[in-house]
Amino acid sequence: MSIQRLLVANRGEVACRIFKTAKMLGITTLAVFSDADADAPFVELADEAVRIGPGPAAESYLRTDAILAAAERMRADAVHPGYGFLAENAEFARACADAGLIFVGPPAPAIAAMGDKVVAKRLMIEAEVPVVPGFQAVDASLETLQAEGERLGTPLLVKAVAGGGGRGMRAVQDVAELPAALRSAAAEAKAAFANGQLFLERHVTGARHVEIQVIADQHGNVHHLGERECSVQRRHQKVIEEAPSPAVNPALRAEMGAAAVKAAKAVEYVGAGTVEFLLDDDGQFYFLEMNTRLQVEHPVTELVTGVDLVRLQLEAAEGRVIGSVPEWHRGHAIEARIYCEDPYAGFVPQLGTVARWQPATGAHIRIDDGIRSGSEVTPHYDAMVAKVIAYGDDREQARRRLVAAVRGSVLLGPTTNRGLLLALLDDPEFVAGDFKTDTLDARTLEADDAGPRPAVWALAAVLRSGAVSPGAWASTGAAQWPVELTCGELRHRVVLTAGADGEVTAVVGEDTCTVRICGQSGAEPHRSVWAELDGVRQHLAHTRCGHDALAIDDAGIAHTFVEPEPSAAHEASAAGDEVRTPMGGRVISVGVEVGDAVTQGQAVAVVEAMKMEHRITAPRDGTIATLAVGTADQVKAGQVLATLQPLSEAAGEDTSPKSTT
Repeated sequence: MSIQRLLVANRGEVACRIFKTAKMLGITTLAVFSDADADAPFVELADEAVRIGPGPAAESYLRTDAILAAAERMRADAVHPGYGFLAENAEFARACADAGLIFVGPPAPAIAAMGDKVVAKRLMIEAEVPVVPGFQAVDASLETLQAEGERLGTPLLVKAVAGGGGRGMRAVQDVAELPAALRSAAAEAKAAFANGQLFLERHVTGARHVEIQVIADQHGNVHHLGERECSVQRRHQKVIEEAPSPAVNPALRAEMGAAAVKAAKAVEYVGAGTVEFLLDDDGQFYFLEMNTRLQVEHPVTELVTGVDLVRLQLEAAEGRVIGSVPEWHRGHAIEARIYCEDPYAGFVPQLGTVARWQPATGAHIRIDDGIRSGSEVTPHYDAMVAKVIAYGDDREQARRRLVAAVRGSVLLGPTTNRGLLLALLDDPEFVAGDFKTDTLDARTLEADDAGPRPAVWALAAVLRSGAVSPGAWASTGAAQWPVELTCGELRHRVVLTAGADGEVTAVVGEDTCTVRICGQSGAEPHRSVWAELDGVRQHLAHTRCGHDALAIDDAGIAHTFVEPEPSAAHEASAAGDEVRTPMGGRVISVGVEVGDAVTQGQAVAVVEAMKMEHRITAPRDGTIATLAVGTADQVKAGQVLATLQPLSEAAGEDTSPKSTT
C-alpha cells in the first residue's frame, strides 16, 4: 500500500525534516500542533494542520486519542512519529495499526522489546551480542536495586527501563550516593516516560559511544549503513556527532555492523533504527540499547552514504523490498546541535523569543531547524532548536567547514551553546578524534569572565545611542557622553567621544578603543553593521530584543546589552537575598521550610523544565525568610521561589547552617 497522506505526530525540526522528503515524493503532509506551536514553521510547511491541545506535551503531543482524532479528521493513511514523544511507544504504534493507519516505524512488539531495557539485554545475550555487565530484573524495587548495586560495586549507572536521552540516568561513583540516585532517577523517569522502573549497569568509563544505523524491510532483509560517533556528550545528551568514527577501521565496522544486524533480527525489526554500543580502547564493544526510530543525528549518515533515511523509512512502511544500501562511506560529516541553554550555568535551559535566526548557507553545509526569527522557546519541549551539519572530503575539512557554519549562523535572543560548540570543535582532543563519553562532563566549564571585548561594548553603546551614520558623528564635534550598559552580570559605563572624521573613541573601564560605522545593511530590527573596531573592519549582525535590549553577534558569540533605568535593583539583586528560578517549569519538590537555615549551593527546590530536573540552590548561607511556591506549582523564568535573611537576623539561638534534606 502506498502512502498518500502522511501525518507527522511530532513538531519542530524533525517535522520539517520529514515533510521535506514527503513533499519530494508527492505525499500530502499533515501536521498536529499545540497552542505553543500555533505559529511554528513546521505548521506552515504542512499542507494541512490540526490543533491537538495546550502547550504541555502531556496535553498535546503525548495524547494518542488527540493525534488519532486529527488523523481521522485529515484523512491520513500513515503516521510518522519522528523522534521523542510517542516515537518509541509500543501502545501508540499498536493504536495506529488498530485505526487502519500505516505506522512508519517498527511493529509494536519490536518497540516494546527494545524499549524495555531489561528485556532488550536478555534478548541481546541470547543473540550473542556483547552487553555491559549489570543487574536487570522486571519490576525491581529500589531496595533490591540498592542491594544489587552494593554487590556490583562502583562506578555504576542507574538507568531507566523506558526512554532515553539521558533522562532517568544517574552516574554513581560511591555506594553512599546510590539511594539518592535511585530516588531521583525513578522520579525523573516517571515524569518523562510514565515508567519509573530502573536497572543497573557497570559504568564503562573512558569509552566511546559508537552506534550503527540499520534499515530493515518487511521481508526479512536487514542492512547496516555504517557507524556514527556520538562521544561528545554532556549529562548523556549528545552535542556533536560524526560519521565515520575516527576509532573504527573496516574490520571493526564489519564486526559491529554484523552485531547490529543480529540485534535487529532478534526482534523482527522493520524500518530505520540505531543500535548503540560502547567501544573501549581495546576495540571491545558492548550493546547499550536500540533506538527504534529515526535518530537526531541521522543527517551525518545521509551525507556520507548519499541515502535519504526518511525515504527508506517510508518505503519500508509501504512494504517495499529494500535491496543493498551503502555500508560506507565517502568523505566525512559532522553535526553540531544548537541548544537554547547556558553551558556555563549548569546547562540551564534558556527561554524566550528568538530575536533573530539567520542560519549559515553555502556548499556542503546543511541546516536542520524548526525555528525562525520571532519563534518562542518555551519550557514545554526539548532545548535543541537547530542542527548544523558540514560535509568534507576528510574529517579536518568537515570540521573546519562546521566551525565556519556555526560561527556564521546567527541566533540572537535566548542564550545558546554556540560558544561551547566552537570551543569543542577547536579542542585539541576533538581535533585529534580522541573524545570520550566522559570527557566533557569531567571538565569544569567556565565562561570568559571578561565578557564581550571592549570594542563590542563600545559598538553597543554607539548603536544604542541611535546615531550610526558616518556623517552623524562628524556633526557632533568633540561632544562626550556616557552610556550605561549591562551584559549578563557585567556592567559598564561607556564614555563616548565623537571625532570630526566619523570615528568614536570609547572608554570602557580601563580600556580605550575606537569605533567607526562604515555602513549597515538589512531592515530593522535585524541589521548587520560594517564597522571598524580598533582599526579592523568586520561584519557584525545585531538586532533589537524587546524595547530595551540590543543583541550583537561577535564571531559566533552572542551578547545582549541592556541600558538599565537608574535604580537600586542591581545592588539589591547582587546581595543574593532571593532564590530565583532561571527557567520556567513545574516545581516537583521543595526541600526547605520557612525558618530553615541553608548553606550556599544547597537545593531549595527542584524544577522540571524541558523534560529535565533542575536543582534551584541558595545563592548564599542564610535562613529561609519566605517561601513563595509549593510542589506542583508552575513557575516562570526569573520568579522568586524563596527569600533569605542573614543567619544573624534569624530567630532562635542556634544560627549555624544545618541540612534540611
